[in-house]
Amino acid sequence: MTWNVNEALVELLGDDGYLFHDKKGRPIELPQALAPLADSHGHLTHFRKNDPAVALARAALVGVRLLVVPLDPVGDAHDAPATLAWLDRVIVQAAELLDAAAARGVVPPVVSGYEDAPELLDNVRIVAGAHPYGAEAFLGRGVSERSDAAFGEASHEALQTLLQSPRCVGVGEFGLDFGPYSKLGPEVQADAFVEQLRLAHELGLPVELHLRDEEDGVHTTGHDLALEVLTREGVPAEGCDLHCYTSGPEVLEPFTKLGCHAAFGGAVTFARSEDIRAAAVVCPAHLLLSETDSPYMAPVPLRGQECQPAMVAYSAACVAATRDEAGISTPDETYRALWENACTLLRRR
Repeated sequence: MTWNVNEALVELLGDDGYLFHDKKGRPIELPQALAPLADSHGHLTHFRKNDPAVALARAALVGVRLLVVPLDPVGDAHDAPATLAWLDRVIVQAAELLDAAAARGVVPPVVSGYEDAPELLDNVRIVAGAHPYGAEAFLGRGVSERSDAAFGEASHEALQTLLQSPRCVGVGEFGLDFGPYSKLGPEVQADAFVEQLRLAHELGLPVELHLRDEEDGVHTTGHDLALEVLTREGVPAEGCDLHCYTSGPEVLEPFTKLGCHAAFGGAVTFARSEDIRAAAVVCPAHLLLSETDSPYMAPVPLRGQECQPAMVAYSAACVAATRDEAGISTPDETYRALWENACTLLRRR
């Protein structure tokens, strides 16, 4: 279907100019960001409802100045050249849309003291790695057409292409998943984990890790095994991000001792996420990150909608308020840390 900038502008601004609305169509106010916003992990390839170009333009208008898009050589980016070309087109479309919005007087905000922050469309980056769901296929094991040796070889070639892109700033997301949707055992997941971790060491790149434990609330197999691997293999000197952190402070502590970052997304805003907020409080300021993991887990007050990168404004505000209430840091300090940490870890090399 042909992309139409005028139709996209209506989708972006609606009739009232508000960027977000609740399920009943009522406008939702944005929290005031005290620094440029960074979405350190937001999928643009997984949307079912949102137009990626509109989502990207909306993120710019909210004040997002850095977006890192994960791409999976087993899944959404198996045809790596086509995926990278698609991302370039989305950015061009978002630029056209922002020009149209500017003609209406709607432009991205500039935070005092951060006038030199890059424009979002000049700062869309990628990380590339095989998600643990695809570990068997990535390694070329099994008998299905998506897990034979030829598919595994093609996935490795796609990964190399993605990692060579000038947009690439890291390896990920890869890791370990023992949740209800994972069908693979620990051995094959650990093998894919180690292979990609070693690749990051070789290339001098940071990593974004996907770690999910069992849902019984007792076992922490994913984090325990990851900690064992990181201790044995070493955390890349360029850094490690525990993407979409949803555990408590006790699980986080040994990772921060290794120098790992923790990225907090929409789940930190949920009413029953006291343990995640406690982790956000104890996380050292220099290891804090913000993300969305869009299109999943939209934050309060937009929970239930399809998440998008602009919604990082709400999770960042929650982390800042939580740390302020705990007397750990002021909102200004937290916003600055979230921005500067992302720029340091996920910078173009």
